[in-house]
Amino acid sequence: MLSVNNLKLSFGKRVLFKDVNIKFRPGNCYGLIGANGSGKSTFIKILAGEIEQSDGEVIVDPGERIAVLKQDQFAFDEFDVMDTVIMGHKELYDVLRERDEIYTKEDFTDEDGMRASELEELVEKFNGYEAETEAAILLSGLGISEELHRKKMKDLEGGEKVKVLLAQAIFGSPDILLLDEPTNHLDLESMKWLENYLADFNNTVIVVSHDRHFLNNVCTHIADIDYSKIEIYVGNYAFWLQASELAMQQKRDENKKVEDKRKELQAFVERFSSNASKARQATSRKKLLEKLTLEDIKPSSRKYPFIEFKPLRETGKVILEIENLNKTVDGEHVLRDFNLLLNKDDKIAFLSYSHIVQTTLFKILMGELKPDSGTFRWGETITTSYFPKENSSYFEDDKSVLQWIKQFTTNPDEAYARGFLGRMLFTGEESLKSVKVLSGGERVRCMLSRMMLSGANALIFDEPTNHLDLEGITSLNNGLIKFPEVVLFTSHDYEFVNTIANRIVEITPDGVIDRRMTFEEYTENEEIQKLRDKMYHGHNRLVL
Repeated sequence: MLSVNNLKLSFGKRVLFKDVNIKFRPGNCYGLIGANGSGKSTFIKILAGEIEQSDGEVIVDPGERIAVLKQDQFAFDEFDVMDTVIMGHKELYDVLRERDEIYTKEDFTDEDGMRASELEELVEKFNGYEAETEAAILLSGLGISEELHRKKMKDLEGGEKVKVLLAQAIFGSPDILLLDEPTNHLDLESMKWLENYLADFNNTVIVVSHDRHFLNNVCTHIADIDYSKIEIYVGNYAFWLQASELAMQQKRDENKKVEDKRKELQAFVERFSSNASKARQATSRKKLLEKLTLEDIKPSSRKYPFIEFKPLRETGKVILEIENLNKTVDGEHVLRDFNLLLNKDDKIAFLSYSHIVQTTLFKILMGELKPDSGTFRWGETITTSYFPKENSSYFEDDKSVLQWIKQFTTNPDEAYARGFLGRMLFTGEESLKSVKVLSGGERVRCMLSRMMLSGANALIFDEPTNHLDLEGITSLNNGLIKFPEVVLFTSHDYEFVNTIANRIVEITPDGVIDRRMTFEEYTENEEIQKLRDKMYHGHNRLVL
């Protein structure tokens, strides 16, 4: 078990954590959530011993091993892939290395023989004779093919390195597993494999992720960072979100009888408990929920930006026509004879083996790149607004947030601009900050504000959920579900794609798969998966 007692961390006058007292128990998976800047990654580093707290203590039961997902992709460049994975169990790796050094000695002594015998006992204790087999299984499950297992880490691509580091963290079934954004760079197959692995994992897991689908599938508890405290709640992210929103609604509505509200909340708990039977961790989660009392459910202080896109006019019959589009980028033919006819109300999620493909397509459609050949035509009634993956060029001038947003509205009233910014969480002095010092999440909120003010009826988003916290992702998600017109987008967030898209267009190395269905239907359709296997033969799969 992992315990945190009276933990405090401060940087000067800023207090990040104060009086944190929690216990993380075996058999549970804790999703660590909190707004951007609340200290999620910092808390993981404290638990891992990489950062020292200002006060309090972190207690690990004797003999228990902590493993953490490393973030430095270049730290193991001179080691081969197999050794990098086994390094996840440092004690075992050191034993294996010392044993191999002894056996390669030319002048093998009696003392060496005694030490070798001791080392063999340790190898057996740590299940070291199965180490390479276990490492190979983990690597294969995460999509690292066998021919890469003995290559140097420096010879792998960035996404492949991330997968190896994930295999390193979970190697040897650590007693406590700390994962900070483990789903980054994972393809669909690897994501499903990791979800299944964690659902069956019997030890303690603490995970930071902005992927709501992942949190819902693996978490038994939510550890919520709020006002420098960390509170633990039973259930996955969806349950925490709905319960906290309902509790907040009850708190606001003081005119109704308390007992009526208690009954409503109790009914919600019972309803969720019965629905939990569909989850992989249904049995344990249902037992936890049965022990839940109404006093355990508290409203969150989270603030959600208000995101709503209102088109100034409806789209006509002709939306977008693309014919035989070709484009080569840095020697790679990323678009090959690409054709697309957009229909009214289409909300298309574009998938591909490389994000360069979608970014290139979007830049062409917005006139930022010229195709090598082929044509495209927007309809006469169409107005577009674009969210680029890279937005730094929009924030080069030394303007305040208020001055910046006023560029994109025809309403001369400053109170209108301030009110708009307030709904996007730029309140008071926040609206007077220079755009040059904004965080990634703040810039995203500015870019979304710009798009909302455009009144466009065709929206294009290239990875809009990057840098947003869970509250921002949820608000954007809901805003695009409600949007009545056309959306073209790409995102690595499963829930985001699945709840918005009504059409999936996947650009593979060997052609295009175009289906009008949800993302879940697309990924569960056996015929489509067989077609994908054929079209990706010998190539990397898509990354969400």
